Amino acid sequence: MARLSSYILGSATLFCALGTGYVMQYVLGLPHSKTPPAEIQLEISSITPTSSAVVVPLIPMDQPMAEPLPDAPVVVKAAVETDLPEADLPKAPADTGFDCGISMTADPIAGAMVNVALSAPCNASERVTLHHQGMMFSDVMQPDGTLSVSIPALAEQAIFIASFASGDGAMATTNVSSLPFYDRVAVQWKGEAGLQLHAREFSADYFTEGHIWAASAGNLTAAAKGEGGFLTRLGQMDTPDALVVEVYSFPSGTAQRSGEVLLSVEAEVTAKNCDAAVEAQTLQIREGGPLRTHDLTLEMPGCDAVGDFLVLKNLVEDLTIAAR
Repeated sequence: MARLSSYILGSATLFCALGTGYVMQYVLGLPHSKTPPAEIQLEISSITPTSSAVVVPLIPMDQPMAEPLPDAPVVVKAAVETDLPEADLPKAPADTGFDCGISMTADPIAGAMVNVALSAPCNASERVTLHHQGMMFSDVMQPDGTLSVSIPALAEQAIFIASFASGDGAMATTNVSSLPFYDRVAVQWKGEAGLQLHAREFSADYFTEGHIWAASAGNLTAAAKGEGGFLTRLGQMDTPDALVVEVYSFPSGTAQRSGEVLLSVEAEVTAKNCDAAVEAQTLQIREGGPLRTHDLTLEMPGCDAVGDFLVLKNLVEDLTIAAR
């Protein structure tokens, strides 16, 4: 999957770039703290006195003056004070420049989720891309230059990166100790792919209790009790070439009943994706194990099939749940 792989490669490259920036900025003190240039010692070799007094030409003594000379102007020498009182010294103007610094924090919360807060005063209302363990999605900064979003963690030592089109960005890290208690499955795509992630808990029928998808996303309360999972959708679809991800989370480590969670990725045929190739990627993590990814290229039917759905059952593995 060439294009989406390039997004993931871009994420890895950005991580390296921003990671390097992080080390340089916070460990080495660069680039914001520039070393001031050494003072240049000036050696004065000579002083040529000058005067603003009117220069009167000299007239030979033996030549009579046609008319009397005007009185010579009085030149008063100004005193030079080397030690002026501090109050008399000019004051440097206060720094009134606008702070364009970008800051980012990451705080773990219930459900192995992380609250990520981004502040970028000079990037108000701009598009920003958030990266985490190969997962990425695009969002839009608030008019006041802030953004707050809750992201499902995909690693206990979680690293989050924000990047702007200008190349500016920030990074934050945190520890998510509750992640091993959750199984997670994600599907991500670009643009109008028409994809959906569905989870039918304990073999529930479609559109009944236990069918978790974007229109019935579950909640953290049930997950905290070990009773069911929840779905998180990230990304602003109303931006050009939006990056979107849906993540299903189930508390397998605290489950109150045994059974299967049937997982599927479905694609709706729309006027924007019909008769075209749709690219996507899945990410899965089970019981705190390593993250597994799978690329997908799907040839959508012709536009006479608009409104139909394609069900991709084998793209992600079903979950086998054992009561704890």
